[in-house]
Amino acid sequence: MSANAISADDFLKIMKNTLEVMEANEEYLAKLDADIGDADHGANMVRGFKLVKERLTSLENPDVGKIFNTTGMALMETVGGAAGPLYGQMFVKAGRLAKEKMEVKKRDLADMWEAGLKGVQDIGGGATPGGKTMVDVLDPAVKVLKESANNDGITLMQTLKKIREVAKESAKRTIPMLAEWGRASYLGERSKGHQDPGATSSYLILRTILDTLNGEVGVKIAKYAESDGGILEEAYL
Repeated sequence: MSANAISADDFLKIMKNTLEVMEANEEYLAKLDADIGDADHGANMVRGFKLVKERLTSLENPDVGKIFNTTGMALMETVGGAAGPLYGQMFVKAGRLAKEKMEVKKRDLADMWEAGLKGVQDIGGGATPGGKTMVDVLDPAVKVLKESANNDGITLMQTLKKIREVAKESAKRTIPMLAEWGRASYLGERSKGHQDPGATSSYLILRTILDTLNGEVGVKIAKYAESDGGILEEAYL
């Protein structure tokens, strides 16, 4: 990575590290999903990123767009439930704006993730912030990126650090929300009091970008509140 851009090689590492992060947090994501879903979100994300790693390994000198498109298609093929199409469209839509790019800068990232968010909302029936979904993490992250893209005084790494903070807090904020979309919405009032699994995996994916660029793999949620799944402690892998 240069001071102001993320290269295709960086994204290859990020995607492969995301598999390790999902494996480390498989049980945690399953716990969150068991509270308001069918307990398979962790296993699904691991299965999906295993195929992502396999597909990316077979590519020769791919550009960023190819990496994102390959990631999205693999997730759509293997991740069960709503998460596969949602994450798949997020990466595919974002990747279209990085076609033939060997690196992306802040403005590129802002445009990519905004397109990815729109893809999630389009396929997710128009989910908006506050409905206890991955949109509750992606939307504020996109806002941070767009604000940073217009400010030359904020570096790429500073932007990613801000996203990490905002995404973590946003995942936590889903705990008291009433689920308005997906399987969790069938629970009505019982969906309140639990951290959303999709918002949490979105946070883990976003922070793995920063962790990878900092020379780390990512984190494992080492301690969480049994009552609502809220993150209490993280440990680097």
